[in-house]
Amino acid sequence: MAHVKLHIPGPVEVSEKTFQAFRSPMVGHRGQGFKDLYAKIQPQLQQLLYTRQLVYLSTSSAWGVMEGAVRNLVQKKVLNCMCGAFSDKWLDVSKKCGKSAEALQVEWGSPIRAEAIDRKLATGEFDALTLIHNETSTGTMSPLSEIAALKKKYPEVMFIVDAVSSLTALPVKFDELGIDVLLAGTQKAFALPPGLTVFTASPAALAKAATAKDRGYYFDFVEFQKNAEQSMTPSTPSISHIYALSSKLDDFFAEGLENRFARHAKTNQLTRDWAAKHGFNLFPEKGYESVTLTCVSNGARPGGRTVDVAKLQKLVKDQGFLIDGGYGKIKGTTFRLSNMGDETEATMNHLYAALDRAMAQL
Repeated sequence: MAHVKLHIPGPVEVSEKTFQAFRSPMVGHRGQGFKDLYAKIQPQLQQLLYTRQLVYLSTSSAWGVMEGAVRNLVQKKVLNCMCGAFSDKWLDVSKKCGKSAEALQVEWGSPIRAEAIDRKLATGEFDALTLIHNETSTGTMSPLSEIAALKKKYPEVMFIVDAVSSLTALPVKFDELGIDVLLAGTQKAFALPPGLTVFTASPAALAKAATAKDRGYYFDFVEFQKNAEQSMTPSTPSISHIYALSSKLDDFFAEGLENRFARHAKTNQLTRDWAAKHGFNLFPEKGYESVTLTCVSNGARPGGRTVDVAKLQKLVKDQGFLIDGGYGKIKGTTFRLSNMGDETEATMNHLYAALDRAMAQL
């Protein structure tokens, strides 16, 4: 079957170079070969996350580490910041982990704001909060720096941040932000196959995790730290993913992180320009749009053009490109176009041309 190129919010396209690295011969995960591999990528990961902390590798989706963070760090009550389908799930995760949890819910398409968090934390009820930096269901990016500034006011509250669809596409400076957990699956802006999550934790988070009697086994932060100190993982890792991650990190630094960030900003702006050219509005609140995908309003917001999204998807897919037709309660009234990962101005122009041809047939 002919390959359909992915422009959905994840998984995204994976390069042939990355796939070749994924096929590297196996080594023993407790042997020197694996230790050398992990030791090689550790400083690269630290540079990518702007941290002096060790960066951990989890063979799981990001949801595994998200659940692990709740189990390790919530002892009193967690504030789940919710602004879309994926951040909304945090509340369910927290409750299913047996934790006391409360929603800070805003309208889909609006960002989480520091003022709203401040009002909740001022009650003294919470010892943790969860935040998705870039909510892919709505294409909305919350102001992380503004929110993280609250950490100084509430040092005892664990700030848990999911940067699944933003990390590597813009700077997320862990140490400078002062947050406690930063995590990202690698199937989005990293442009790797699904199945691996990278994350790091603050000294305060590790100290608190050490006091949690019900932190679980597979996602025990204390064990991740102990093993990372020896360039190992607590359990058998997906070694293939880590070879591919090593290859990808080499690509990031060959390009230069600032150049990578600028490339994402450029291709994202081109996508917004394409939407405006065809009379569409964007779904997110102005000024809080994602830089890794564009959520186009198709009747979800007043004004702007509307089309048959399912038909648009089919017409584009017939040309070899897969776009997303909206997610959750805004399915069909939005559609999403990804520019994350390895996409360049040239590759995005192929998508825009296909979209243009499809629009002409609607």
